[in-house]
Order: sequence, then structure tokens, then C-alpha cells
Amino acid sequence: MKVSQEFFQQFMLLYRSFEHHLNDVLGNYGLYRAQWSILHYLANNGSATLVELAQYLRVEKPTITRTISRLENIGYLSHIPGKDRREKRIEMSETGYALYAEVRIAVDALEEDILAGVSEEQQLQTTRIMKQIRNQLTRKENTM
Repeated sequence: MKVSQEFFQQFMLLYRSFEHHLNDVLGNYGLYRAQWSILHYLANNGSATLVELAQYLRVEKPTITRTISRLENIGYLSHIPGKDRREKRIEMSETGYALYAEVRIAVDALEEDILAGVSEEQQLQTTRIMKQIRNQLTRKENTM
């Protein structure tokens, strides 16, 4: 088996396993990974449009719209005025920030447990590699 084949096989196996464990933790708070990804983005980047979120998560706008609607109905997100009427900007509500802080503690514990024995240097190197691969994929998508 080629090194690249093994790399991506291990990546897929890792992703599925991590998502399973993450959803177990998030389920305690009534959340799923897609919802958590949106809350994480907003907590770290401030408000965003639906288009910005869709591009960041590499999903279709209708998918983001459904997920945002669910989070709004629960009270974790709210709308803010955009540059024009058509722009739909979203931000986390106070309730959303409180939930994010609580869930962040549980997710941090999961991630620290999973990364036990992996040095910070290895984590940083792997993060750089993942960003490089994502950038290459993005460039490929933009040329299609």
C-alpha cells in the first residue's frame, strides 16, 4: 500500500472514531457535531453570514440554514442587522455563549484524553499538515 493511501485510510478511520466520541459528549447537551462546529466558529470569530459559515464548513447553504434554524429555535443564536436586508448575519446569544463555555470544558477533556501521549510539538506539526492539505483541497475546489 502506498504511503498516501495509508495516510488517508488512517485519516478516515480517525475522523469517524473521533466524531462518534464527540457526538457522545455533545449529546449530553442536546447538540450534534454540525451544531457544535457553528457554535465554535461563532465563539471564535464573532458574527457570520450563512454564506461564510457554509464556505467554512464546506456544506451547502440549505444545510447551514436548517442547522442555524434549529439553534435559533433553541435560543443559542440570534440575527443581527447586516449591510443590507438580504444579508443574514448570525451571532451567538448570551445563552449560546453560556452553553458553549460549558460544552467547551467537556470537549476539552475529551480532546486532552485522546491526545494523551502526543506531544505539543507533534500536535502543532500535524495541525500544520492538516491546514496545508485543506488549503490544497480548497485551491483544487476553486479551479473546478
